[in-house]
Parts: sequence; C-alpha cells; structure tokens
Amino acid sequence: MALEPITEVRGRAVVVPGNDIDTDRIIPARFMKCVTFDGLGRYAFYDARFDEQDRPRAHPLNDPRFEGASILVSGRNFGCGSSREHAPQALAKAGFRAVLAESFAEIFFGNSTTLGMPCMTLAPDDIARVAAAVEADPAAQVCVDVAAGAVRVGDALDVAASIPDAQRTALVSGNWDPIGQLLEGADRVRALADELPYLGFA
Repeated sequence: MALEPITEVRGRAVVVPGNDIDTDRIIPARFMKCVTFDGLGRYAFYDARFDEQDRPRAHPLNDPRFEGASILVSGRNFGCGSSREHAPQALAKAGFRAVLAESFAEIFFGNSTTLGMPCMTLAPDDIARVAAAVEADPAAQVCVDVAAGAVRVGDALDVAASIPDAQRTALVSGNWDPIGQLLEGADRVRALADELPYLGFA
C-alpha cells in the first residue's frame, strides 16, 4: 500500500506558548488506558484546557478563533518528558497535521514523523514572528513547506524551517510509516520465511 507523500501541510494555526511542554501535559497519563488511539484527540492538553470540574479554562485550544486549526506552534523542547507515543497520537487525533517549534524532544519527533506529522524547527525570532502573525489573523492560511524547508503565513511572512534530511526524505517520498512499509512487503517477508527451514511457516 503506497503512502501519501507529504511535501507540504496547509491550514490554519494555533499558538500554544511555552517551553518544555512535556508529553504528560500533551496527554495526561490517566487517559492512556485505551486499547487503540481512537478518541485520544479530545484529551489533548486536557488539564491545561479544563479545571477539576471539567469546566473550560482560558486556553488557545478553547478559543473559538482557532477552532479547526491543524498546525500547532510552540516553543523550545516540545514533547519532552516520557516517551509515550500517545502524545503525538493525541495531537494527530485532535486534527493537527504539523507542529512548529524551536526544538523537539527526539522521541516525540520520531513518533510524529511515523504518523506523517512533520515537526519543523524554526529560529526563535521566526517562531515569534509566526506566532504574532497567527495571533493577529487567526484565519490566515499557513503553509508548512516540508520539501523546501519554509513556513509561510498568508502573503506577508516567509521564514526558513528545518527538518533533518532523513525525515524530510521519508515524508516527501511517502516512506514515513515503517509499519506500513512492512505490511506492504508482507508477501516478500513470507516468501523469505518459507525458505528458512528453522521458522516452519507452512
């Protein structure tokens, strides 16, 4: 099964400010009892968005101006803390298709890439410029250009963004999901297994 090449992501953005936003903040541990990742999106940033009585707090993801945003903008060391795969899954299930930040925790970055969700790194000044443009015009269309290494906000802002070459190549070539690649090669795997007498697949 061929995977979709991801050369760019377009949509509206929302800014969740702060540095060192860890995976427990992205998806609190008590919501990780699911058998599948379905439904995790509703719990993304839950404790930051709701109080102990489940009443909404003032938070960018509760702001109607940013409803439907598919690009998340944040600060330094995004996705740090525990290595839970549920964090990028929660963001993806919440509708996010790309994350922009000053830097990312390595495991979060890797897990996001295998979901086809590019994590692009921007210089601090450029993150601030993107954030300001999004806050000024929540309806602005943002283009995360994975292939060219750029982020554009409307017609007024165009800044450089980086992603390691290996991940860029995987995304733009449609080879970003190793499990998908394994399933695609299932017939070849079985054929090789059948040639190995010690496996005994009949």
